[in-house]
Amino acid sequence: MDVPLQLAPEVRDALALGRAVVALETSVVAQGLPPPANLEAARRCAGAVREAGAVPAFVAVAEGKVVVGAGDAELARLADPGVRAAKAGVRDLAALLVARRDAGTTVSATVAVAALVGIRVFATGGIGGVHRATPEDGALRDRSSDLVELARRPVCTVAAGPKVILDVAATAEELESLGVPVVGWRTSELPAFYVAQSGVELEHRVDDAGAAAALLRLHWEGLGRAEGVLLCVPPPDPLPPARVEAVLAQALTEARALKLTGKLLTPFLLQALDRGTAGAARGANLALLEANARVAGQVAAALANG
Repeated sequence: MDVPLQLAPEVRDALALGRAVVALETSVVAQGLPPPANLEAARRCAGAVREAGAVPAFVAVAEGKVVVGAGDAELARLADPGVRAAKAGVRDLAALLVARRDAGTTVSATVAVAALVGIRVFATGGIGGVHRATPEDGALRDRSSDLVELARRPVCTVAAGPKVILDVAATAEELESLGVPVVGWRTSELPAFYVAQSGVELEHRVDDAGAAAALLRLHWEGLGRAEGVLLCVPPPDPLPPARVEAVLAQALTEARALKLTGKLLTPFLLQALDRGTAGAARGANLALLEANARVAGQVAAALANG
């Protein structure tokens, strides 16, 4: 049974001709940022990809189809709180398609769709990972499906590292266990979304798009590896780590009291950070989304032109 797939003409033509295309997620539009910042983020990301010489391809679920290259009308619908668009992880795609729901795609779903249609570079804000331990967790901790999907799809994910709400060191260890190369973009330290320094050292770095493209070609074509690659870009407007941790500690206490888990936890914590930093977190988020999209466009162009 074929996947109900709708490719925008510009995306379809670019893929057919071997031109640079960058996949972009839409959960940030549907759930990650409130109006009007959500559509501003989409506009800025698309512009950055185009300036770098690539075609932006927003991935979404709309009325029973996977859309690759969602346009302004589809993005506006996802951004409308009245629509109540679903949050689509990779495991949700089939059910949402059958139900003909509208949904923004997370990292895991976007990576899966990008691999399906042959897009090799994807830009997002930060990836999911291993959540911080609580006294109630014991040995069990929530782990994002982002990690598994990165490990089994040949897609380069360009992000500002794991989200700062996570256990960043444990997430880095999980990526190593899964065989996912984690490479710094002009940095030798793993960024953590709003925060540039996580304390986790990176073994590998690249300093330009040509080097990144050469690494990707050798990983996938020369060595025949199937795993994706995580390319980590430091946030251009980082927040002070101490300030973030202070706000996050209070937010985690509130989340535990409310018994928030799964898909509800991440947006709650990010919203709390935005409030606790008087909007500075939102500004940092917009800046890093745009920066990641620009780097992804440069890498995709270098990969296509190599």
